[in-house]
Amino acid sequence: MQTGLNALQQRLQYTFKDPALLQRALTHRSFSADHNERLEFLGDSVLSLAISSLLFQRLRSLPEGDLSRVRANLVKQDTLHRIAVRLQLPDVLRLGEGEFKSGGKQRPSILADAVEAIIGAVYLDAGYAPAEVLVHHLFEKVEINPQMDAAAKDAKTALQEWLQGRKRKLPQYRVVATTGAAHRQQFEIECAIAEMGLVERGTGGSRRAGEQSAAEAMLTTLKAKNHE
Repeated sequence: MQTGLNALQQRLQYTFKDPALLQRALTHRSFSADHNERLEFLGDSVLSLAISSLLFQRLRSLPEGDLSRVRANLVKQDTLHRIAVRLQLPDVLRLGEGEFKSGGKQRPSILADAVEAIIGAVYLDAGYAPAEVLVHHLFEKVEINPQMDAAAKDAKTALQEWLQGRKRKLPQYRVVATTGAAHRQQFEIECAIAEMGLVERGTGGSRRAGEQSAAEAMLTTLKAKNHE
């Protein structure tokens, strides 16, 4: 395992001062109570900020809405999954027996979450600047261009743009409950727009999928209520 972690750090071009953080980032909840979900939560925010900064510098002519759409293309599960495969994360993930037997090491949601957890781990280990450097390194081989703004918007991005266009605060997402066996969990997510007094929920096989489901439910409610 240690050999695999050392090789991964070489691929990341970052060496942890606290190696336990990296090990936790690679630990699924099916393996141990000391798992990577909190690091994933933190890494998600760090990733969003680092990518926003990168796009602000590279795509200087794009307006806010288009920048949000390009960012959504870059931080979506499919992109993070490809980065995880390039980093050879399946070789070092720690999964419980049930999750392992069901093919968890190749599951895109688990691999994408691990990438975010690693980013969160670097942030805790050394602060924002090294975490931003890591994000930029991870996305070196990912194509970034203005044409990406033509891609279909996911529900979270669509909701964010709807609110920003009306000068509203962004929604807050939180995990309400998790159900099911460790290798087949369902996440119930709440999406709240406090200033409008609106709350909707959604479920999914990962936190990310649950948030998309909740955002879609919120968009449906806003359209039904004819909010302007």
